[in-house]
Amino acid sequence: MKTLAWLWSCCFFCVSSLTLASLRLAGANSEGDALYTFRRSLSDPDNVLQSWDPTLVNPCTWFHITCNQDNRVTRVDLGNSNLSGHLVPELGKLEHLQYLELYKNNIQGTIPTELGNLKSLVSLDLYNNNITGNIPPSLGKLKSLVFLRLNDNKLTGPIPRELVGISSLKVMDVSNNNLCGTIPTTGPFEHIPLNNFDNNPRLEGPELLGLASYDTNCY
Repeated sequence: MKTLAWLWSCCFFCVSSLTLASLRLAGANSEGDALYTFRRSLSDPDNVLQSWDPTLVNPCTWFHITCNQDNRVTRVDLGNSNLSGHLVPELGKLEHLQYLELYKNNIQGTIPTELGNLKSLVSLDLYNNNITGNIPPSLGKLKSLVFLRLNDNKLTGPIPRELVGISSLKVMDVSNNNLCGTIPTTGPFEHIPLNNFDNNPRLEGPELLGLASYDTNCY
């Protein structure tokens, strides 16, 4: 009976280990699929994404990608890489991502709402591109976010008030866009310098609560 119990215990351990390994592999594969979808949306004249081979087990050996010990993607470092194209909703599937660094490229189009699913994100650096559209209110769900740099793009619309609830936010820069409305004054915005909002012709000064709509000048 002891031998039988021991065998059952070993079998359970093996099955559990295989299941965990399979889950990790499936997660890594889905992240590779998401990143390769992003890669296909980009023009890459300098071949910085040449190592992004979708046939590999996971994307952790790709250049400009960093993974944790479980082979889950934690960093995408593609700043100043001469890339053009657009962001894709699939980036929101990188649930362990902490750093999305895409600054100083020629990224166009809008910021996908799905980026609000990146619950581990610490830094979102999209500055110095040609991104259009609004700042998605869904970014307010990024409760670990410390750095949000969207300056020097072509963003429009108001600053979402959902961002006020990100207590971890230390650095935000939306200067040199075409935002409208007023600048929030509560939560993390109490400590963000006003020059980080400069050169938005339709953006008013700090909001006077109760006296003006936050989206004034937007319509």
